[in-house]
Amino acid sequence: MRKNIVAGNWKMNKTLQEGVALATELKEVLKGQKPNCEVIIGTPFIHLASVAEVIKGSVIKLSAENCADKESGAYTGEVSAAMVKSTGAEYCILGHSERRGYYGETPEILKEKVDLALANGLKVIFCIGESLEEREANKQNAVVKAELEGSVFHLAPAEFANIIIAYEPIWAIGTGKTATSDQAEEIHAYIRSLIADKYGKQVAEDTSILYGGSCKASNAPELFAKPDIDGGLIGGASLKAPDFKGIIDAF
Repeated sequence: MRKNIVAGNWKMNKTLQEGVALATELKEVLKGQKPNCEVIIGTPFIHLASVAEVIKGSVIKLSAENCADKESGAYTGEVSAAMVKSTGAEYCILGHSERRGYYGETPEILKEKVDLALANGLKVIFCIGESLEEREANKQNAVVKAELEGSVFHLAPAEFANIIIAYEPIWAIGTGKTATSDQAEEIHAYIRSLIADKYGKQVAEDTSILYGGSCKASNAPELFAKPDIDGGLIGGASLKAPDFKGIIDAF
């Protein structure tokens, strides 16, 4: 059975102290609750070990926002998948459009990252999605298909079971624009059909596909009600505990 998931992506926000305070607050507001979804927070690298301590024993799981495409060695400033795992994190966000766009991460680089994350026992939240130009040219299906084929469709079915897909239309990230729930459902259903074509219907049914892109408490219930939308990858709204809790409560 696929899981409903609400995952936060803090991006480059919050000092270590602020991050620990936010994780503490989130743990408090979720105390004694059994959310109808898995709750994950994705924090900057330097927060991981400290936040892992804070959320111990709670319903919250921890994710890194990236990992290196090399195992170890003379790569100054990089953080390997093994290092991420050693902090207590269980997940790693890969393929985010900001990494692709600002840091030139190609499908080949992302394939390496995916392989290393999985080899080190991390689950991967893999981001795909089209730009505004691509959407206006009606190329969104071709874009997401190429991104899946380029970085995750080489995996064996057992490995693919550790992949969560996050569909994020680039034109809706941090812009306040949101794909309509119908637009989002249409492409989520298409993504699930691609997975079914590659791995069979059962694997497709078991794969969680999240929506990212200006998802907030006000529009989450409508999005999450769609049959192929299994939750959200949340940016800005994950930086305040009440806002994030509002999205979790949409389930």
